[in-house]
This record gives sequence, C-alpha cells and structure tokens, in this order.
Amino acid sequence: MQEIKPAAIQQLLEEAAPYCEQGELASYIPELTKADPQHLGIYLVTSDGKAIGFGDYQVPFTIQSISKVASLLLALRLYSPEEVFSRVGMEPSGTPFSELSGFRDLADTPANPFINSGALAVASLLANKISFEEYRAFVAALCHKPQLIITESVYRSEMAHSERNHSLAWELKRMRLLSADVEETLDFYTKACSLSVTAQDLACFAAYLAGICQAQVDNSGSSPADQSQVDLSLDPEHQKICLSLMFTCGLYDGSGRFAVKAGLPAKSGVGGGILAILPGQAGIATFGPALDHNGNSIGGIKLLELLSEQNDWHCLG
Repeated sequence: MQEIKPAAIQQLLEEAAPYCEQGELASYIPELTKADPQHLGIYLVTSDGKAIGFGDYQVPFTIQSISKVASLLLALRLYSPEEVFSRVGMEPSGTPFSELSGFRDLADTPANPFINSGALAVASLLANKISFEEYRAFVAALCHKPQLIITESVYRSEMAHSERNHSLAWELKRMRLLSADVEETLDFYTKACSLSVTAQDLACFAAYLAGICQAQVDNSGSSPADQSQVDLSLDPEHQKICLSLMFTCGLYDGSGRFAVKAGLPAKSGVGGGILAILPGQAGIATFGPALDHNGNSIGGIKLLELLSEQNDWHCLG
C-alpha cells in the first residue's frame, strides 16, 4: 500500500468540511438533533500496521445503520447464507431505507439486509438465538472497544418515535419472516443502532472487514458478555457477501453514485458515521452528523470521494 501522507489527508479534511453546511441532522430521531453539524473526522487503519486520525475522530456517536453490517456478519455465522437469504434479498431497493415499499412489488422478502425491513428480519434471527449482550460482545470485539455502551437517550428517543419500524415489523410478522416476536425484534434492533462508537472504533471494524485486522477479545473481565459463544473469525464467503452488499446497497439511494465516484464498499448510519473498506489494504471510518437527502454524511461522503481519487483507491481501477 502506498504511503499515507498526513498533510495530504488533513488538506482533504479541510476541503470537505464546508460541505457539512449543506447537510441537515437526522430530525426523525429527536435526540440526534443535538449533534454538532460542523463535526467532521476520519480514521484509517492500514495493512502496514499504521493507524492515524484527523479532525473529530474521537467524538462519540451512535452507530445506527452501520450495525446492520455486524448483524449480517453474525447472522451468517449463526445460521447460514442460505437461511439468512431465505428471509431477505440481495438487491438495491430504490426507495428510502424506512419505506414499506422496500418489500418490492410481488416480492416475498425485503430487498436487502441494509434497509430497515431487511435489518429487522436479520435482528429477529439474532434475537431468536443469542442475547443482546452476546451481540454487544461481538460488536465490541470488531471495534476493539471492550466498554461498548448503549446511548440510553438515543435508545429511548428511537423507541418513542418508532412507528415506521413497528409497521415494518408487523408486516414482517404477517409475511412470517420474524423468528422472534415483534417487540423483542424491535428492542434488539434499536439497541443495536444505539451503541456508542467513534470513527476510530469503526475503523477497526472496517480493517477487520478488509481482512487486515483481527477482532480483539478483551480478557480482563470487562467485556460486556462472555465471548465463548461468538465466533470472531472472518469467513471469506461472509466477507464477500458483506462487501458486495455494501458496494451495491450500503449508502441507500446514494450507493450508485458513491460506487462510481469513490469505488469503495461502504455503509452509512444516520448518526453520521460511514464505514469504508479498501479490501486487503485499509479500513476507513468517517464521522460527520450533517446528512444529505439520502441520509448519508455529506462531509464524510465528500471526504471519502476525495481520498479515493487522491490515492487511486477505486476498487475497479
């Protein structure tokens, strides 16, 4: 991998920062409107063992939909790709992530695991087999963050304004796609979205997905749960599935443009995070809570596009 030049990345951060003024905070979850829309940061972990951050990379925020990648990874491990994808598809939805139309006309499953309906189906599979504490331990290991906490204020705010997700969950129940009951599924899913992380934490997760960093189990007794029931190895088939879906579906209706401009598998969350992977070479995470009209960090998108262009990181050359 070519050398990362700190001065060059700092310059890109400064170039991307003004774009934050064009974005808006996620108002449908009231607690998220308390974020500072001017925050922007990036953290990188590379295959040569270097790790470096710029800007607001240590500011905590909730993981939100980036948790859907961890959920899919764990569901593939606990079940099988065949069983998981009997309940959720692999196609871009062409609709906003929370829409009921994500089920698609004449389809018998949600379009993909990264829209809310698909993520609820996956969360229900997990809730049927493991406790949330085991799930939290898995995500903690991926992020190298033993003390991974739920941001209770965001969790309560999301649960109090979850009418759309309730509708999706009941439709999934009608379609017989839930493995756990409606309330248990919704609680598991919302807690997963409310986990508190930083860009630095997510870069470790990205490096794991890139295949350059192992999950890190804490043996000091401070892990949130017993790790023994959670396999932390990265199965190459599961890696391929997740990166492929991130490339085609990870940024909702902005996925196609980002694939053309940056060419990196990525997953966003309305908390402002973006997870991006340069397979075999780097794990990258950005944070910027000001969102574009698709629900993606507007500053983070611009920063990743500039970074990919500068370093010729497009996966397709």
